[in-house]
Amino acid sequence: MAAPSQTQKPSPERIFGVLNAFHSSAALKTAIELGIFTAIAEGADWANAIARRVNASERGVRILCDYMTIQGFLTKSEDGYTLTQESGIFLNRHSPAYMGTLADFLAGEVPKKSFDALTETVKKGGTTVAQGDNTKPNDELWVCFARTMSPLTTVSAGFIAELTGAKEGKASKVLDIAAGHGMFGIHIAKQNPNAQITAVDWAPVLEVAKENAVAAGVADRVSFTAGSAFEADLGDGYDFVLLTNIFHHFDIPTCEKLMRRVHAALKPSGKAITLEFVPDEDRVTPPMAAAFSLIMLAETDSGDAYTFSQYEKMFGNAGFAKTTLHPVPDMPQQVLLSEK
Repeated sequence: MAAPSQTQKPSPERIFGVLNAFHSSAALKTAIELGIFTAIAEGADWANAIARRVNASERGVRILCDYMTIQGFLTKSEDGYTLTQESGIFLNRHSPAYMGTLADFLAGEVPKKSFDALTETVKKGGTTVAQGDNTKPNDELWVCFARTMSPLTTVSAGFIAELTGAKEGKASKVLDIAAGHGMFGIHIAKQNPNAQITAVDWAPVLEVAKENAVAAGVADRVSFTAGSAFEADLGDGYDFVLLTNIFHHFDIPTCEKLMRRVHAALKPSGKAITLEFVPDEDRVTPPMAAAFSLIMLAETDSGDAYTFSQYEKMFGNAGFAKTTLHPVPDMPQQVLLSEK
């Protein structure tokens, strides 16, 4: 909900809406879990038909569907409920772009507990309930991440593959740090038959990446190194090192430590490719990238959403000659391309 303009009469509506915001996430997660959007896509239109399809009460489904309509995920007319374009693409399980799995991670127990304790966290300046040191293994959390968050990578993975010149088909050695589901490296391998990918992450997380590599038909060109990105033998001579959504977990000295390891792993003409939420220098715009700092406050010991100038300085201190910023089309993140 947007902030009121200076000419609007003050109202408590926005305060009420923000304090009740958890209702929206719970309702959307429930609609996804029940398969409401899929049922409507399959032809169920009114509450009674949807309820039969999802094995729930008609009253409960009616109220939930009305709420989803209020929230803009459905439309309602004399012909019943219909999907919006957004819901049809991202919340219908039959869609190749289905993203309903994100709810298991983004609306899971860790975020809930972390934000319930936010007052104490703000006092401390770091998480008070989560495992805030992400240099240590946390298999349950990151396996969940790997299994649920890969649908979000489609656009950014394609953009990164383009930056590597994957379609040119040149021999390429790629290191994927904190690979998780492995989809960023896998996407490059799918486009470039001469790319060799090394994925680094904790062993249980890499099992998910292995499954995805097999499913993508590139398992013969993806190898796996289990362990911490700060301690494992990364090897050397890489053309590209991928660092996707990792730096925001750590403070600046730790980020520089990792980037020095990356610098050493690259060949002389190599490049590091970083995907991150990068707020403007005012740290309040754009909204989604800037707001990511609060998530890091709640869930890590010292993580943050860093500005471009901060990344430039960090990466320069690690030995990189030049870093440029590249917005990812239709996504809230940006790519930083760093030249050795």
